[in-house]
Amino acid sequence: MPHRRPGAPTADQQPYLGGKPIRYYRPRGSRELRRLVDEGFQAFNAGRLSEACHVFTDRMLDPAHDTTIGLTMAGALTPAGLGGCVIELMDRGLVDFLVSTGANLYHDLHHALNFTLHRGSPFLDDVELYEHGIIRIYDVLFPADVLLETDAYLRDFLSRQAFDAPVSSAELHYRLGRDLLERNPGCDEHSLVARAASAGVPIYTSSPGDSSIGMNLAYHALLNDGRCMVDPNRDVNEVCAIILAGDKNGCVILGGGSPKNFYLQGQPTLWEIYGIPKGGNEFFIQLTTDQAVWGGLSGATPAEAVSWGKVNPGQLPDTVVAYCDSTIAFPLFCEYAVGSPRGRRPRKALFHRLDELLADLKRQAALAARQRPVDTSAGRKA
Repeated sequence: MPHRRPGAPTADQQPYLGGKPIRYYRPRGSRELRRLVDEGFQAFNAGRLSEACHVFTDRMLDPAHDTTIGLTMAGALTPAGLGGCVIELMDRGLVDFLVSTGANLYHDLHHALNFTLHRGSPFLDDVELYEHGIIRIYDVLFPADVLLETDAYLRDFLSRQAFDAPVSSAELHYRLGRDLLERNPGCDEHSLVARAASAGVPIYTSSPGDSSIGMNLAYHALLNDGRCMVDPNRDVNEVCAIILAGDKNGCVILGGGSPKNFYLQGQPTLWEIYGIPKGGNEFFIQLTTDQAVWGGLSGATPAEAVSWGKVNPGQLPDTVVAYCDSTIAFPLFCEYAVGSPRGRRPRKALFHRLDELLADLKRQAALAARQRPVDTSAGRKA
């Protein structure tokens, strides 16, 4: 096993780690960028990205709508430095909750713990990298020790926390963010997990076991008799409760995959399972490189989502898919939003209202269950 014990990069690793450090980019609301989007992005996917910027700033952020906005994240976004864009949106109250792959949250911890990821090349010899203890995420490079030390922090965190019952992934990430802030004050300037905790923004992951955070949870359960378990039922119900409480609902989807569907299934859960006629999303923005014809565009297009009750039929003008790489399109989108006259609004701090929102969901679901007609031939409720 060539990977070394935790420590500073060795001399033989340095040639691979000479690229500039990857830092979290924070958008500032560039006027020139807004001019480019408004005047230069006129057709094809540039036109769709411009349209997405306007749906967000002109419609979703309109105070008259009081839209609850969910951001979903798939793909290696935090290793690429896009966590700073998310921090800026949370700071400004422009997103109210997140659904992310666990990998994005795990790699965010490297930034919180002051480890360095470097710009590199996607064309290096991976056998060489392995032999020198270097991890590659396309063109992002860092020592394998970064993984080992991040894992060690997670196991220590789990040992110190008094988890006496299963928790939602939002609760797990909130406690993780608070712990990071206590041990490394100020780290929320470059950690979206820490900033979400300080801003009261819930973060969910749709597949808790599918990341190194989940791997460390499994270790803790197996060897330390750890009781920390993520309760997927609570996750589903909390997201449904957040959606139900929204005056209007909208999503910004980066990539697609499981985080996208986990958010969008909230409306079908309400009408199909709980019998609550909430209706679908009023606003839908997706930045993706996938296409529906290949079957990988999870949840597919806004038009198809109408058939599932995920998008309100009358709202298709307020939906847009821009077929762009998120690492290019999302920083542009955020610059535009931050520079908008509506580039700040009051935070909802939904994490601190989750018990209240769940209680209302339970009340409405119980009322709907009592009102369902009884199918006497089958001996159960229809």
